[in-house]
Amino acid sequence: MGISAKQQPLPDVEWRVSATPLPYPETLATMEQRVAAIAEGKAAELIWLLEHPPLYTAGTSAAHDELLEGARFPVYETGRGGRYTYHGPGQRVIYALCDLRKHNRDVRQHVCRLEEWMIRVLADFGIKGERREGRIGIWVEHNGGDLKIGAIGVRVRKWVTYHGLALNVNPDLSHFSGIVPCGLQEFGVTSMHALGVTAKMAEVDEAFRQQAAGLLI
Repeated sequence: MGISAKQQPLPDVEWRVSATPLPYPETLATMEQRVAAIAEGKAAELIWLLEHPPLYTAGTSAAHDELLEGARFPVYETGRGGRYTYHGPGQRVIYALCDLRKHNRDVRQHVCRLEEWMIRVLADFGIKGERREGRIGIWVEHNGGDLKIGAIGVRVRKWVTYHGLALNVNPDLSHFSGIVPCGLQEFGVTSMHALGVTAKMAEVDEAFRQQAAGLLI
């Protein structure tokens, strides 16, 4: 006798790629619904790759004076950690909905995995991404200074993580000027393309998929 659809075992992780930029409120609602389902054992973990239209998000530590041009793009308050962040076309956003009950219930370890994931992907394209003490995200040294190329912000509910990371592949970097990115006014931002690596988004996605093995999935 075959197994019915309702009895089919869940996959360990669902890998989803959205082809067109998605509105932020809709993705947040989808994440919250999925987090609840994962916590109840009714859905698999989810790695969701997407882009957003131009917008700013405010984390739980965001200071109002770090929003320099609030009328430039929509601004959304979100429950993730961190401060103000820009999202827009050309930036690969990855929402990692992971069940930490399967991963030692360690939030810091989860953040370290996200950092390591970006570092490995950048290395695949010849870019040396690095951590910096006291600064969340991934950084590159360029012309004697530090530039931020990837941001991280997470939230955890019932030991299930959501939100995740954003890697600058080829966004309009001028859009970051409307905020103090992550509250670090003394540092600039960069992208893979600005560093001379003109990889296509599909190539970056494939690198993330390959590097996820054994690390995120």
